[in-house]
Amino acid sequence: MTERHPILIVEDNDYDYDQTVRAFQASRLANPIFRCVNGDDALDFLYHRGEYTDPARAPRPSIVLLDLKLPGTDGHEVLQVVKADADLKSIPVVMLTTSEDERDIQACYQAGANTYIRKPVTFEGYLEAVQRLEQYWFQIAVLPDDNLPAP
Repeated sequence: MTERHPILIVEDNDYDYDQTVRAFQASRLANPIFRCVNGDDALDFLYHRGEYTDPARAPRPSIVLLDLKLPGTDGHEVLQVVKADADLKSIPVVMLTTSEDERDIQACYQAGANTYIRKPVTFEGYLEAVQRLEQYWFQIAVLPDDNLPAP
């Protein structure tokens, strides 16, 4: 992976966030990682509002790892906003959640989620999931060039 692909993790649980970051570090991730702790914070980050007006502090992410169950504006709502916005909808959104509810899975895919992953229980599970996520999104898939204007 290259450093030109920032990753935004939207996660309110410190343990889950730490596990994800540790797994990225173990796989030698070189990309910058940014964190938002709730949906409102994530939308401010994506729209450069509030404390995120400086684009250097809130670069356009190449991918968003989005928890579903967030305080305030939840992951469903964030996903819907992102995928309804012409400037943001090309950003891949990976739902990373504990929910096994088929209704959540269906709703996320219908709203435009690119992938739905259940959070692993063990660190080894996180490591495996992150390695596969990294391999797919940064080695196999071709991400849009964020420097080009939208068509």
